[in-house]
Amino acid sequence: MDTVNILICGVGGQGVLLAGDIIAETAIASGFDAKKSEVHGMAQRGGSVVSHVRFGQKVNSPLIRQGEADVILSFEEMETARYLQFLKADGCLIINRQQIIPMSVATGQAEYPVDIVEKIKQQVKNVVLCPGMELAEKAGSAKAVNTVLLGALAKKLELAPDKWQGIISQRVPAKTVEMNKKAFESGYDQQ
Repeated sequence: MDTVNILICGVGGQGVLLAGDIIAETAIASGFDAKKSEVHGMAQRGGSVVSHVRFGQKVNSPLIRQGEADVILSFEEMETARYLQFLKADGCLIINRQQIIPMSVATGQAEYPVDIVEKIKQQVKNVVLCPGMELAEKAGSAKAVNTVLLGALAKKLELAPDKWQGIISQRVPAKTVEMNKKAFESGYDQQ
């Protein structure tokens, strides 16, 4: 198996870092070598957060170079545009249909881009639009958006769903395991 490169992007508080951990741990549980790196400078204030996850037979570096991501898993629409240059030409883009207004837009110093997803779809052939918030709320909590998105990602990867479920069960609070399993399944089945 060639090395699989997954870039996860979003804003602080969306669960990007936990999602990166779950992806890497699922790959390891599936018998692969995995490496992970993250940047979360202003994460606690709603700033940009990105996590690189690479897995395969042997992985030497956790960082994905521009133009080499097989998948970008985006938790927020504008963050998709910020990291789009990392996607390879035939890569897959999974976008959560959510807009989180940054402080610069809230204070009137900037404007949120109009029709950002439509513009991205003109550049990328393989785009999956995921109503993460809607599916998470149906599963039991808006906080499970990251688990919904992991389900959508799992559908694109060759890692068994039961491996994902096992790692999710280990990583989320015990009282939320069943709800997170439901959220994962809703993301997996929505495509």
